[in-house]
Order: sequence, then C-alpha cells, then structure tokens
Amino acid sequence: MNTSPHNDPVILVLAGHDPTGAAGIQADIETIHANAAKCISVITALTAQNTVQFDKIIPQDPMNFRKQVELLLADIPVNACKIGLIGSPDLIRIITDLVKKMGNIPVVVDPILQSGTGTLLSDSGIIDSFLTHLFPCATVITPNLNEAYKLAGDKDPESAAETLLNTGCQNVLITDTRPEMKTVINILYSPEKKPSVMEWERLPGMYHGSGCTLSAAITASLAQGVDIQTAVEKAQTYTWHTLKQGIKLGQGQLHPQRLIEY
Repeated sequence: MNTSPHNDPVILVLAGHDPTGAAGIQADIETIHANAAKCISVITALTAQNTVQFDKIIPQDPMNFRKQVELLLADIPVNACKIGLIGSPDLIRIITDLVKKMGNIPVVVDPILQSGTGTLLSDSGIIDSFLTHLFPCATVITPNLNEAYKLAGDKDPESAAETLLNTGCQNVLITDTRPEMKTVINILYSPEKKPSVMEWERLPGMYHGSGCTLSAAITASLAQGVDIQTAVEKAQTYTWHTLKQGIKLGQGQLHPQRLIEY
C-alpha cells in the first residue's frame, strides 16, 4: 500500500454547523485549507438558519460528542485546536477536559454569544462556563466588542480585556466592527505588553462568518509555529481579502470568499 506523508499541521475544530456555509464548521474547514493546514472536526451543535434568519440551535448530546472527539484524538495527532459555537455548559466542560489532555498546543476560542443576524445564543451558564473552565486553557480568545462586554460585565474595552486575561487566557483579540465606525479596529491584548491596535478599511455590506474566518486563520498560523502577533496580523490580512471578494448567495449577509489568492 502506498502512503503519502504530509507536512501540513493538523487542526482539530470543535464548532457548530451553519447550513448556509458562511460560518461555523464549513467556514473553518475552508479557512484552514486555504492557510496550508489540515482540518479534522467534530460538530458541537446543529443550527436552523439562513442568511437573514436564525431559528434555533440544537446542541450535540454531550456523551456522544465526547466519544467522537476521543476517537479522533486516539488516532490522529493534532497541532492546534480551534473552538467556535458550543451551545451548552455541559459541552464546554467536556471540551475543557479534552483540551487539557491534548498537551501543550495552541488553543483558539471564538466565544460566539449571538448569531450574525443578532439572535442571542448564550445564557449566564454558558458565560460562566467560558470564564471558569475554557478561557484558562486558551492561547487566545477572539470576542467582538459586544461579546467582550457581555463576558467581562464591563463597558470599557481595556477593562474588559483585563478581566478576560485574568481568567488565565494568554491573549485577547477584541474586534470592533460596529457599523457606525469609519474603520474596523482590532486590538490584541497580552499580559505586560502594550495593546497592539490594528485598523482596517471598512468594506461595504454586511458579512456572515468573518469571525470564524479570522479565528480559524489565526489557528492555522499558530499551528505552524508563528508567534501570536504575526498570526493575528496574517489572519486579518487574509480575512479582509475574503470579505473584499465576498459573494451574495441569499437575500441577506454576504459570504466571505475563502479559497482565494491575493
């Protein structure tokens, strides 16, 4: 039997499924492939949504989910883990336990608290589980500004970032894409370092899946041994170009075009 060795890092993605393909597990797979890494994945939750409406989230049975991840990890070594939509506190606790068993690998957490169309996907139990269990295991978390405020219980970006760093996570990237802003501003906060402010031209239109794209691209670079500052910068450049070339499949938000050259 012929075998083909590979040199690309392998990333385990634990995230929800978006039927439109704009966000969730499909966005992660496309992004990781485009950034020279391999993706293995387990779905945390199904969703019922399209480009204009979010109806419901259906989390996986926790024990079934654990078995799926354990079987993968027993077979395939992984170089990094990317975590997206989860859906229940029980799943967060299981994911935390599994991540601790993976060893010293980069862990990127995109703490999704609401859908791209604005539907809330979290409650106090999920937020508490993020803060107490999962964030202390994270290399970087990537909340948008509203998510950072909800997670930290604060309305100031720097104070929110400090609160989140105090959970034990190593870095916090807060993305500010509010429509009233003339530019998009992303700030990377790290302990004992000056915040790194990165500003981008605002593109016209509304996009679904930009956060998944950004966090998955960061994971791909970290899996390749890139430092956090460079990984964040590279991921932003890639994400901006996926949005610039975005396409409209439905009646609502645009899809990032991830399999691109730029």
